[in-house]
Amino acid sequence: MIKTLLKSLREYKRPAIVTMLVMVGEVVMEVLIPYVMADLIDKGFHNGDMPFILKMGLILALFSVVSLAFGVLGAVIGTRASAGFAKNLRDDMFRNVQRFSFANIDKFSTASIITRVTTDVANVQNIFTMSIRIAVRAPMMMLFSILMMFFINWKLALIVLGVVPLLLFGLTLIARKVFPIFTRMFKKIDKLNNTVQENLHGVRVVKSFVRGEYESERFGETAEDISNDAVMAEKILAWNGPIMTGGMYLVILALSFIGAYFIIGNEPVTVSFMGTTFTTGLLNSVFTYSMQILMNCMMLSMIFVMMIMTRESMRRIAELLREEPTIHNPENPVTEVPDGSVEFDDVDFSYAGSMDKLCLMDVSLKIPSGSTVGIIGGTGVGKTTLIQLIPRLYDATGGVVKVGGRDVREYDMVALRDAVSVVLQKNTLFSGSIKENLRWGNPDATDEEMIHACKAAAADGFIMEFPDGYDTHIEQGGTNVSGGQRQRLCIARALLKKPKVLILDDSTSAVDTATDALIRKGFREEFPETTKIIIAQRISSVQDADMILVLESGRVNDVGTHEELLARNEIYREVYESQNRQQVSGTSSREQEG
Repeated sequence: MIKTLLKSLREYKRPAIVTMLVMVGEVVMEVLIPYVMADLIDKGFHNGDMPFILKMGLILALFSVVSLAFGVLGAVIGTRASAGFAKNLRDDMFRNVQRFSFANIDKFSTASIITRVTTDVANVQNIFTMSIRIAVRAPMMMLFSILMMFFINWKLALIVLGVVPLLLFGLTLIARKVFPIFTRMFKKIDKLNNTVQENLHGVRVVKSFVRGEYESERFGETAEDISNDAVMAEKILAWNGPIMTGGMYLVILALSFIGAYFIIGNEPVTVSFMGTTFTTGLLNSVFTYSMQILMNCMMLSMIFVMMIMTRESMRRIAELLREEPTIHNPENPVTEVPDGSVEFDDVDFSYAGSMDKLCLMDVSLKIPSGSTVGIIGGTGVGKTTLIQLIPRLYDATGGVVKVGGRDVREYDMVALRDAVSVVLQKNTLFSGSIKENLRWGNPDATDEEMIHACKAAAADGFIMEFPDGYDTHIEQGGTNVSGGQRQRLCIARALLKKPKVLILDDSTSAVDTATDALIRKGFREEFPETTKIIIAQRISSVQDADMILVLESGRVNDVGTHEELLARNEIYREVYESQNRQQVSGTSSREQEG
């Protein structure tokens, strides 16, 4: 897991190493200061040697300035390294998500991906900052302080070290109790973010159904659940401070007793303790070293707690970085799609990848290049699933899907998807001008090409009614244009790719029948060589197609022209008659009102 994350360090590896080396320099200076102070007390103050006091004072000042310089340098370089590491992590995660197939996206919810890229990376950045600074400084300070204490009196050093195992035992108990709580809490945070995302995305639906209070209560329950977990975790983590402080005070009491009994209680400045000549200055240095050991032990315990809290964030980030796309290019991909012919050869498909849970079964179909194909069927019969196999948004579980006479798995995915434009049911417009949105289809498109595509999609008319025309600003998601206008802009954007295959997944559902007819006329006249595959609920949208496919329960029920299906297919006839009755009924009602 750590190796996976550290791959994102890259150009910030050197600043991170420099930071750790600078921290070692700071530690060396701070460890030397108590030893020099001991000489200043024993040889300077007690002997009244002013030249020696000045000399040691200058040395102490030099060590302090150098230590301060190392500390500032470490903070500056360390911050640059940690911020850069976080930037690389986010960039690597986002790039990997861009490589995901729809199956990978289905595995990770959108809210979870957002949490991983934001909150989880922030947690990892904090622990990384602590790791290259405090996690280096604290153990080095402890090590050097222990060595100096052993140099002064090894038996006295054992008094300080004796409390360390007790502290480690307490930390281990805390970790075992608190880690499962944080794991559970992060999953609930994902759920909370998902609730926020759903409500912001569907705020119009929430308000129109007056569900604001219900959604607020639902949000509040999840937030309360997270709060309870956080409180429970903090109650356990709160033991860390008392345990560390208690150990530190025990050592301080022991050393204070030694100082009081053997130094203060005896008039001579120098006494013998445990076989070592002991002085007031040395006792002062031992006291300082013991404080350094215990204070830095406390700092390590804080890092330990942070590691417990961050471990789940690290796992979640590593999981996203290690996720391999389920769809990838072959070794020697074909980079040119010759034409827009499409063929399904005994195709089966399952979202679960299991032949026991098939959404499509035994689909066989040949679509000549340049033809227009309509797809009709009830909700959930597999219409969208079928067309998503053509540009390899998913791979068929069984059988072969061909475009231009070749298996889609033989193509370079960029080349295939450039040749197959898909206007999905939930196509999105992005914040920016209409021109910027249209150029998603072709970054190099000229104004003339954009106008041509918009005219074919029956979009040029309403665009020119805007005061700024093609420079009109579109809000995120296209919220400042109507549903029908949004659909026509998405169709124009797809046409700008000049695709060999154009797929419309119920993409004219929000336009009236007259506009729908204009769009189909534009397709026939302006893009005769492009294969058009149209999924629609209205028979009128597909009745002039070269062939119409009727899907039922994931299988092809029938294929034929409008007249052929009307004569022989019961499902198609029922839909046609039902829609005609509704139209006749609607016309009669309007005439009566008139």
